[in-house]
Amino acid sequence: MKADQLNGANLAYIGDAYFELSIRKYLLSRGITDQNELHNRAVRYVSAKSHNLIAGSILDVLTDDEKQIFKRGRNYKYRSHRNLNRGEYLNSSGFEAVIGYLYLEEKRDRLDFLIDKAIELIEERHE
Repeated sequence: MKADQLNGANLAYIGDAYFELSIRKYLLSRGITDQNELHNRAVRYVSAKSHNLIAGSILDVLTDDEKQIFKRGRNYKYRSHRNLNRGEYLNSSGFEAVIGYLYLEEKRDRLDFLIDKAIELIEERHE
């Protein structure tokens, strides 16, 4: 599977799954084992609102290629979602597309860097 052959929605789809798995692994590594607590904490990281916040803070560190992928994910025509700001949803999708792209391109160091920044940002917000 090649990232350049997938549309923005496809990249966001795989990026969302990879990011959520990364967050679950991170939470377990911190010794959190209670299922309710795991769920409640995970939601802090994987919601569209959080992804929108992350996207806004990492845009300035994205490479030109990553910015193009972000725009590809953000500009894909999505159906509107109830209870969700359209701009937040689109930025969330752009962030997920970048994660999906990096995952498929096997750019692990870059992927880890952006995920670590995302975790740091959300943790600072919830202190």
